Amino acid sequence: MRPDILNPLFAEVRAMQGVGPKLAKPLERLGLERVKDLLYHFPASWTYRKPAALLDMDDVGQNIIIRLIIAEHRGGSSPRAPTRIFASDAEGNYVTLTFFGRNGGWARKQLPLGEERIISGKLERYGDELQIVHPDHIERMDSGDRPGLAEPIYPLSDGITSRRLGQLIGDATTRMPALPEWIEPSLLAARGWSDWQTSLAAVHRQDSEMARDRLAYDELFSGQLAMRLVRRAMDRRVGAAVKGDGRLTGLLRLPFDLTGAQKRTIAEIEGDLAQSRPMLRLLQGDVGSGKTMVALITLLRAVEAGFQGALLAPTEILARQHFSGLQRLLSGLPVNIAILTGRDKGRARESTLMGLADGSIDILIGTHAIFQEAVQYKALAVAVIDEQHRFGVSQRLMLSRKAKGVPHLLVMTATPIPRTLALACYGEMDSSQLDELPPGRTPVETRVMSAERLTELIDAVGRHLALGKQAFWVCPLVEESEHSDLAAAQQRAEQLRLRFGDAVALVHGRMKGAEKDAVMAGFIAGKTRLLVATTVIEVGVDVPNASLMIVEAADRFGLAQLHQLRGRVGRGAEQSICLLVRSANIGETAAARLKLMRETNDGFRIAEEDLKLRGSGELLGTRQSGDRPFRIATGEQVRRLIGMASDDARLLLESENGGDADGLAGSRGQAARIVLYLFERDAGIATLRSG
Repeated sequence: MRPDILNPLFAEVRAMQGVGPKLAKPLERLGLERVKDLLYHFPASWTYRKPAALLDMDDVGQNIIIRLIIAEHRGGSSPRAPTRIFASDAEGNYVTLTFFGRNGGWARKQLPLGEERIISGKLERYGDELQIVHPDHIERMDSGDRPGLAEPIYPLSDGITSRRLGQLIGDATTRMPALPEWIEPSLLAARGWSDWQTSLAAVHRQDSEMARDRLAYDELFSGQLAMRLVRRAMDRRVGAAVKGDGRLTGLLRLPFDLTGAQKRTIAEIEGDLAQSRPMLRLLQGDVGSGKTMVALITLLRAVEAGFQGALLAPTEILARQHFSGLQRLLSGLPVNIAILTGRDKGRARESTLMGLADGSIDILIGTHAIFQEAVQYKALAVAVIDEQHRFGVSQRLMLSRKAKGVPHLLVMTATPIPRTLALACYGEMDSSQLDELPPGRTPVETRVMSAERLTELIDAVGRHLALGKQAFWVCPLVEESEHSDLAAAQQRAEQLRLRFGDAVALVHGRMKGAEKDAVMAGFIAGKTRLLVATTVIEVGVDVPNASLMIVEAADRFGLAQLHQLRGRVGRGAEQSICLLVRSANIGETAAARLKLMRETNDGFRIAEEDLKLRGSGELLGTRQSGDRPFRIATGEQVRRLIGMASDDARLLLESENGGDADGLAGSRGQAARIVLYLFERDAGIATLRSG
């Protein structure tokens, strides 16, 4: 149960004065639904103002605050002409206040002749005159609402201004309770940090790096503490010791030899499985490094020991591909493998559920449907989660409820994670890394080209298809939008069909599952040659004959996404090419991303650079269930502060020996419990307790 002291922070924004249904909508689009969401919505930038007693040419280019007397209104010669209002300072120096568009009537009303006003805005030079275009503040002399010398500029959504949002956040700061301190006192003193309440107020009052660091540290500390509590809870529970005898893995007829990295990782996993302490291991491997083979051998070890195994995939496409691939590898072996997704209904579903319950199904492949209450296993001992960044901590641990003991858990990712971020997000896990590619894999050649050469690109695709090869063409949107100039998959597919006819197929996330599967099956079988898609094909799609990847508007994608998309080709023996099509004008960060993609195929280097360029929040994709690890901490702050946060969490648990279930019985432990609830890190622990 959440501590009562936090109730004001979890109150709904709709209950605040002045927030009606109209204002609530843009706040919801920004994710600002509770008071604490407002408090943690930090300024994106700041406007700084210089107080000026008199108008001065030396202040041109600066934002000033000045007291002016309104001298003259002058309208334009046409409705489209600007409205100009002349005003003077205390010594009679003049400035023109200029308003464009339909603001003339409003401006004359706000600036009546002969009256004094406090004006704020950027002072500019127009010929020999001074002017301020669209002052950002116009205040009466008797108004208590004066513009500050530093004003925060907040990330916005249609329907709300930065000023109105700032007022709401100011109201939210008055609702902050005084919370007990959870940071170790000597660390707090050494860093010169203020308490939580003071730091949060300071972030909205000034551009304070120290205050932001303290609050980022809180977020990292809460995550580290939660993961250590999860690990402690897991360590107290007992699973089955899984000691496979090799009779099934020895029958596997692989078309290749395992790499040294695969053999090393399998040995680490087998060591974990042999213990009654449940395995909790993260397996990182670049695209094509052989994670699926490691997963298969892990699952077979469970079957050899008389248990069941489960493999969880984030999408139906990937689940069915895993099922098909493992069926081929297990052909002729006495292993019963089944699939269960949200689309499976009727007798087929009932048959699968019965097979799991009576133990006749050895290995289950599925999506999140395998979490459902109706799914019961006879002897689940090993669970593998693929592309784990698509799942939050609670989802990763929900399989614990499906076993009599606690299943051994292996989570895999083809999105390489920088060391600091791995510690921050997955510190409760042991870690293995597949840092070798199987022999015979040729690195994908990556090129960057301008969207202005689209006609040349389509001709090149024609030559590629004429050789009997296949290609992907990825677009960032499903359909065109009047609000965006990004490439749309539906329109691009229609255009390409005019040239290539039925060779072109289209797949995107809005299609029904059966329709997507049919399109993918046709492409895998070679019935279609050019697959136009959104990023629904980012993960797991394996078509060895596809040796050309085109990513349109590539400058709009993150590095991790680009690396995943590039990994869809290069799976056959032939040289593959990835063409990144950029917009005509791109920023420095986007250009740096594309340059790095050209330079290297090393996913771990790409991940480190992605953390620097984009920050931790965007490294693992868009903000989904478990994708966005931090709301506050930037990538740079993760690198600087994660070590201290990890050490502090460890020392706290070592020093708190109160005998309660979590080891948080002392005064500082109780304060730390509050920060867990503040950042909503309690869910994973609650999942374990209820298991």
